[in-house]
Amino acid sequence: MNSRLASLQPYPFQRLAQLIHGLTPPAGMAPIRLSMGEPQHAAPDFVLEALKVNLAGLSNYPTTKGAAELRNSISAWATHRFKLDKIALDPERHVLPVAGTREALFSIAQAVIDRRVNSQRPSVVMPNPFYQIYEGAALLAGAKPYFMNAVEENGYRADFAQVPEEIWQKVPLVYICSPGNPTGAVLTRGDLAGLIELAHKYNFIIASDECYSEIYFDEAKPPLGLLQVANELGIRDYQHCLVFHSLSKRSSLPGLRSGFVAGDGAVLEQYHQYRTYHGCALPPPTQAASQAAWNDEAHVRTNRDLYRAKFDAVLKILKPVLDVKKPEAGFYLWPRLPQDDETFTRELYARENVLVLPGSYLSRATEAGNPGKNRVRMALVAPLAECIEAAQRVRNYVESLK
Repeated sequence: MNSRLASLQPYPFQRLAQLIHGLTPPAGMAPIRLSMGEPQHAAPDFVLEALKVNLAGLSNYPTTKGAAELRNSISAWATHRFKLDKIALDPERHVLPVAGTREALFSIAQAVIDRRVNSQRPSVVMPNPFYQIYEGAALLAGAKPYFMNAVEENGYRADFAQVPEEIWQKVPLVYICSPGNPTGAVLTRGDLAGLIELAHKYNFIIASDECYSEIYFDEAKPPLGLLQVANELGIRDYQHCLVFHSLSKRSSLPGLRSGFVAGDGAVLEQYHQYRTYHGCALPPPTQAASQAAWNDEAHVRTNRDLYRAKFDAVLKILKPVLDVKKPEAGFYLWPRLPQDDETFTRELYARENVLVLPGSYLSRATEAGNPGKNRVRMALVAPLAECIEAAQRVRNYVESLK
């Protein structure tokens, strides 16, 4: 077996299962799970119809590059959404459909990290807390994660200017997540421009996980994207910049496993070759359904309306008893707790049958501390009534501690 597998830590949900093992919550309370960020809004009917009417495509092998029609739809969507008016997003060169952002965020590290550079072990810079795929991808590619704490004091936005010179010298890849998981923080134009400048100086790839970018609260202020800033700066061929988008959150289609990578044409040319061997092409019916989803914005606005209602209702209940704020975007709450995050999670489950995810399971201890300690992640993905009930139970538990 690959010896690097031993370096992987247990996945957060595996640790959560171990944490609550043996506990029996009240039988009279229906279980409510705020632990997993799995959208539970109904899948759009027109997407399901597109999937159904294209089932004959199962008789054909798909191409790794994806159908031209799908790439055209993705390019048109991204161009409009991120105002790409200076540097054209060429669907032939700059767009590659993938089977959801998770597999692409993992495989991009395997494709771009050269373990032989400078005869040193490469470092991969990433925020802390973070989506665990970043760490696993780095470790299995033979690199060492370098964590940048995203805490309240820096607006939950890691300050990449603080990365030491000796680290930058051996960095082939930087992961960012905006809006952040679990913090909901959105990187600013200055943050992204500064990182692009560093990427050109030190010759690394920026992998920008933007899968939460379409869940926000102000219709007039959608979150910025990496390609948007690269376009404003006139970065030719979107050099050093890759963005990862998905239909899971945007369109409430987590089971479709469909998304795309867009950006640096030279990198995507080689990444496409990697994926040809990797064998992860989207089935033709999935491509047809994905095209339909990217072509429509009405269902996405409906999703945002549903999330706004949930945040308004839940925060009204929780703010009087918890240190919790509305995020800039995304569907998570990241409250500071009155007790240890594992104890809070266990006792809340045991007493109220509500499951959350300990913040320390999403972060790593550093010299500057563990930014997930004494926090939990709450995903407001269930229907409104269920989220309200969960919030009331959380409040009941917190009030019982006083």
